Amino acid sequence: MAETSDMEELMEKIMDALRTCYDPEIPVNIYELGLIYEVNIDDDHVVGITMTLTSPACPVAESLPAEVEYKVRSVFGVKDVFIDVVWEPPWNPSLMSDEAKLELGML
Repeated sequence: MAETSDMEELMEKIMDALRTCYDPEIPVNIYELGLIYEVNIDDDHVVGITMTLTSPACPVAESLPAEVEYKVRSVFGVKDVFIDVVWEPPWNPSLMSDEAKLELGML
């Protein structure tokens, strides 16, 4: 079983990778937008990410999950990545961080 501090460090690196992914229509990273619902790492360093998009008709519906997978897979220590795109609960602006709301002039 992996050490807790190792898992915490790996989670931080994954979060940093997620913060480099952007919805091209909104100048805020997908983590701060609230598009990442859950990130799990098992003892074998396999990462499961549950995420959504701003809408089912999002123009990056095909490319954004693939970008997330690619960037998280490139984090040292990650063995594999599985992305689950869900539509429930639907994304809405209340899921954004205060940082994102401030960046978009909503605070």
